[in-house]
Amino acid sequence: MAADDLWRTIHAERAALATDLESLTEDQWRTPSLCAPWTVQQVLAHMTATATMTPPKFLLKMAAAGFRFNAMSEREVATGTTGGPAQTLADFRAHRDDTTAPPGPVDTWLGETIVHAEDIRRPLGIRHDYPVEALARIANFYKGSNLLIGGKRRIDGLHLTATDTAWSTGAGPDVRGPLLALVLAMTGRKAGLAELSGEGVATLAARMKS
Repeated sequence: MAADDLWRTIHAERAALATDLESLTEDQWRTPSLCAPWTVQQVLAHMTATATMTPPKFLLKMAAAGFRFNAMSEREVATGTTGGPAQTLADFRAHRDDTTAPPGPVDTWLGETIVHAEDIRRPLGIRHDYPVEALARIANFYKGSNLLIGGKRRIDGLHLTATDTAWSTGAGPDVRGPLLALVLAMTGRKAGLAELSGEGVATLAARMKS
């Protein structure tokens, strides 16, 4: 996938997520997401903050937060949720087609869009089918990266195989399941484990505790 195709996928997935969330109740907006300790609303605010970021703005905000990434993220989320859920959703829609982002390859933002969308959808019981090519792209990205997410370290010494498409990686005890579940597990989401099987699942689960 070329960079333009990645951005088109990002924009399409943002639009689909916004549509899925337009009828949520106040209680649903407060649902704990898979990205603890944030709620559904807070994750969406974080996604908007990422979409509106630029490399220079990122460096300035990091400096203001004492170069503590989590502190900067918490500030952005607090700002993005002050107007209530309806405003948070409106802000997200307004930046649906942005192509700005913090420093990093476009694969990072494709992964963030899909994984955070699942952080929101799964606790709400909303099912969504993601493009298989996009899932394979981010699986290949996460398997070789430890930056922030730690995917490479988490799956080290394991053999991961998707059961719904032709994708596999690594060598060692088997971990098998749908590619989306593998991506969730690679990024530290325990919710993906229920769909996985194989002798390597216990090792993968243990690595999510740290």
